[in-house]
Amino acid sequence: MNLLIIGGTTFVGPALVAEALASGHQATLFNRGLSSPEPLAGVELIKGDRETDLHRLAGRRWDAVIDTCGYIPRLVELSAEALKGTVGHYTFISTLSVYPLNGAANRDESAKLLTLDDHSAEEVTDETYGPLKVLCEAQVQAAFPGCNLIIRPGLIVGPRDPTNRFTYWVTRAARGGPAIAPPADQPLQFVDVRDLAAFTLRRIEQRASGIYNVTGPAARLTFGELLPQVKQALGSDVQWQHASDDFLRENDVGEFMELPLWVSRALAESFMTFNIDKAIGAGLRFRPIAGTIRDTYEWALTLPADAPKPADLPREKELNLLAAISG
Repeated sequence: MNLLIIGGTTFVGPALVAEALASGHQATLFNRGLSSPEPLAGVELIKGDRETDLHRLAGRRWDAVIDTCGYIPRLVELSAEALKGTVGHYTFISTLSVYPLNGAANRDESAKLLTLDDHSAEEVTDETYGPLKVLCEAQVQAAFPGCNLIIRPGLIVGPRDPTNRFTYWVTRAARGGPAIAPPADQPLQFVDVRDLAAFTLRRIEQRASGIYNVTGPAARLTFGELLPQVKQALGSDVQWQHASDDFLRENDVGEFMELPLWVSRALAESFMTFNIDKAIGAGLRFRPIAGTIRDTYEWALTLPADAPKPADLPREKELNLLAAISG
């Protein structure tokens, strides 16, 4: 296949490119050239902004397009309309954040979606991110009826992850010693970016249409089950000290980003328990978690010491928490 990838240079994009090339496909990237100004080996780069430069795609044909960076419905509509007649299939990388944070456990693709009163809103915030993605999905579905694929990933992890949310637990284990951790029974869901890419490409190859929740693993996983695997995969001497929700709140620990992936019990049971039966039935497969852990650690070793870490528990605060939890 000859693929057009909108974006393609930060995290999900490079995994899709690697999977496409490994599968014998051709890939063209359309982006502003800011994250990776030099073209990737074997990949054509068309520089341009999706708001003003879609004319640079005129006169070209692709078998399918993968939109990795659509956040604003108006711009997704521009892209979809511009590509009608020149591509045969449109894949949109969406998010599980299209669903309300608080909902029933085991929600599937038919669950209620978020709404936005002001459809002209274009500022992406914590509150508008999910509803805007819902509207973006609708634009793709309207422009490519019967030949659109909506992928709704959860937490994406693995090499090149810019958030440090999963990577934190890998690098913290590698440092060893006592370490604060969330409640052992908190559920977790995440998907390796390479497994996400492989599933997406296989669905495109099959000209599949529809919506898929894409996260993992196949069976319920908790912090208490994950962290020993991190320790073992790295041969670490880390000693995980699981703290209760009450203890963490009483000590002013921020959810999700300060202590990465920790969320309240009700939210965890809602937003870390999505139903992925449809994707698994369609071929979603998961590499061993130990492989994701080791690959993430090896990639993290290549980062400069001052690399941004949006999710991180400061060492001084962790030391204070360890002193408080021990007595």
